Amino acid sequence: MKKSNDDNKNFVSRRQFLTRTALAGAGLLISQSVFGFLSNAKNSSIAAPKVSSSTKRKLGSLEVSALGLGCLPMVGFYGGGPRDKNEMIKIIQNAYENGVTFFDTAEIYGPFLDEEILGEAVLHFRKEVVIATKFGFDIDQDTKQMRGLSSKPEIIRKAVEGMLKRLKTDYIDLLYQHRVDPNVPIEDVAGTIKDLIKEGKVIHWGLSEPGLNTVRRAHSELPVTAIQNEYSLWTRDPEAAVLPLCEELGIGFVPWCPLGYGFFAGAINENTRFGQGDFRAILPRVTPENIKQNLKLLDYVKHWAESKNATLSQISLAWLQAQKPWVVPIPGTTQLPHLKENLKANDVSFSYAELNEFNAGLAKIQIAGERNAKMIMDGMGVEAAPKK
Repeated sequence: MKKSNDDNKNFVSRRQFLTRTALAGAGLLISQSVFGFLSNAKNSSIAAPKVSSSTKRKLGSLEVSALGLGCLPMVGFYGGGPRDKNEMIKIIQNAYENGVTFFDTAEIYGPFLDEEILGEAVLHFRKEVVIATKFGFDIDQDTKQMRGLSSKPEIIRKAVEGMLKRLKTDYIDLLYQHRVDPNVPIEDVAGTIKDLIKEGKVIHWGLSEPGLNTVRRAHSELPVTAIQNEYSLWTRDPEAAVLPLCEELGIGFVPWCPLGYGFFAGAINENTRFGQGDFRAILPRVTPENIKQNLKLLDYVKHWAESKNATLSQISLAWLQAQKPWVVPIPGTTQLPHLKENLKANDVSFSYAELNEFNAGLAKIQIAGERNAKMIMDGMGVEAAPKK
């Protein structure tokens, strides 16, 4: 990649982006206080979304915005406890106003709280958006007690009934199995989802971090709309087999954690110390012994951001979008300026030659550390029990 002498002038860091958009962000907050996004509002004052054909994509037959919004951070996944509910509702509604129609949550986020926030936020424009949520754990619907992994048919049905209430809706657009249950045949799971589709409670279904054979078995029983796996500039595992399988079967792909837990937003460096309850404290790639090597990758991305007058996060998200037209990242945030910044990734593009050049340079950088914590990785790539 050729660099001009003005590269440093062109580069827009997240800090600079936030400074430049401070007034605009304040305007968004003021407009919301004027419109009054209240949970008991009888009339919606939410502006019509800004959506064009260039910002839409398809997961199978399901049309969504080119970028979705992951809602997990809203319940304090990165420490600090659940965020203010009204503020999170504002973020979701601002996302919709700015063209986002794809929102991702799960019953285990909270648990339940994340779905409640999302349901309240999209109540007045429910039919205009796609809600994706996930089952796969035995959670007591009253006490919220976690009893472990389970995709038994009766557990799925209980989960869906709870989801519909919390999301204030009578149908779920995209229902994922959060993790494959090794004790339940995927054919039984697909059969339960098929019944829920017939009842009008579910429209599409998907799998998150499944084994490859499980995908084929599931798809043969009931066409799978989307696979949701971890995928980012430092976690490219899906490229080997999962993405080719999706292309073969016509399945969409949704990268979770597309910004590497904030690493590709410039939020982590060698001096970062994570607060109590922040999941990132146990990530192998940001430990003191690994972070120095991995910052070389961040420097590489920064050089490309300089050439395109973009931020780190915008380049990282645009790179994912450039892989396939059916790849839809779902970056999460709890801050309005970050939301605006991420959505600008839709304006960043790679030519075929640029993408090849970018990937060639990427391949030369060694990543230090495992892709995730062991307890997370143990649930990835699992195959469902055989059907007897």
